[in-house]
Amino acid sequence: MFGVWVPADQASRAEVSKLTYYGLYALQHRGQESAGIAVSDGSRIVVFKDMGLVAQVFDESVLNTLRGHIAVGHCRYSTTGSPTWENAQPTFRSTDEGGLALVHNGNLINTPELAGRLEPGVLTATTDTEVLTALLALHGEGGPTAAAREILPDTRGAYSLVFMDEGTLYAARDPEGVRPLVLGALEAGGWVVASETAALDIVGARLVREIEPGELVAIDGAGVRSERFAKARPKGCLFEYVYLARPDTTIAGRSVQATRVEVGRRLAREHPVEADMVIPTPESGTPAAIGYAEASGIPYGQGLVKNSYVGRTFIQPSQTIRKLGIRLKLNPLREAIEGKRLVVVDDSIVRGNTQRAIVAMLRDAGAAEVHVRISSPPVSWPCFYGIDFATRAELIAGDLSVEEIRDSIGADSLGYISLDQLISASQIAKDNLCRACFDGVYPIPVEQDARGKHLLEVGR
Repeated sequence: MFGVWVPADQASRAEVSKLTYYGLYALQHRGQESAGIAVSDGSRIVVFKDMGLVAQVFDESVLNTLRGHIAVGHCRYSTTGSPTWENAQPTFRSTDEGGLALVHNGNLINTPELAGRLEPGVLTATTDTEVLTALLALHGEGGPTAAAREILPDTRGAYSLVFMDEGTLYAARDPEGVRPLVLGALEAGGWVVASETAALDIVGARLVREIEPGELVAIDGAGVRSERFAKARPKGCLFEYVYLARPDTTIAGRSVQATRVEVGRRLAREHPVEADMVIPTPESGTPAAIGYAEASGIPYGQGLVKNSYVGRTFIQPSQTIRKLGIRLKLNPLREAIEGKRLVVVDDSIVRGNTQRAIVAMLRDAGAAEVHVRISSPPVSWPCFYGIDFATRAELIAGDLSVEEIRDSIGADSLGYISLDQLISASQIAKDNLCRACFDGVYPIPVEQDARGKHLLEVGR
């Protein structure tokens, strides 16, 4: 999620659509289903979106048609609503004064209640983002700022928002600040908001600060204006440090890379083992594997090669080739691992399918022993705030003990970092973190009828 505002007299050289493209490219890891950009030239908003990766949706000719001085962009990972073109973002709505385009990272938990405020037939998509956009577009006098003051205090769940009308860029973050959102300044003049600091780096913007939980920001020719729509109750997502965020991002002033390396060190102390080599599951397990090797004294090495060109595919495998599975993305270096006792470090085990395939692959390649180490605690509870595992039945740790999981994936041993050690490595107070997927304590109560990715599609 990315937004940019530059002075209108600089728009021709700033090329906000291309800045947004590069910002989204830096954030591609946060969503690979669809991508879109909305641009305003001061008098109208144009939206272009489609299914696929950022580089598949946009090319030079498309970006050259998206000219203006304000833009918002999004790459989608669906948590409410199916992965369809209609549900791609930005969402757009006409208003009494013009238009409103909005992008959203997170997941609302009172979507049915909010949708009930709309007239039947108003919604054209099946996402919580569509509901929120429709409500914000119903404002009268006062524009989006007045609408946000009215709607956001009643909106519950995780929502980092970037939206725009013809002349102003807006950003808002839920009172818990579950998902990250940052503000940056462009050297030549102008402002950027993004899901992660890494996107600021890509476009040459300087980090100014985080958008605070419960804060609404408006950016136009008068500068940056800020107001509170709710009291801050910080509960940043701990899983951002484990997996979601890029390693070159900082959250709450803490480097994600440094956190992951430190988790690896602590993991080595909590779960030591005699082995010949530490290898990561690339790329998500790499920082923790470096830390594990450093603290254990076991040499770090490369045992799995990742195919960097495997992205979204529309070709479904036949039954004949289905068993190849994970080899599309990972392949073992036989000469490096044959006869070795391996420590394989990964960030998490969610359903167990990937780890099961990796262990089997390493054994087939001649590994003498395979010891799996995980740089997060067992993911035992579903997430309702923006990660797509919504039932305990999907989670291997929902029903199985650590020893049963070890047996299921076929490892010689299995060790998870403890929750206390993970929190300590993040350097954030426990009470300021959402740990729900690890301990089942949900900082924002979830109603039963709000659970389910397809809740707005029932009966359609």
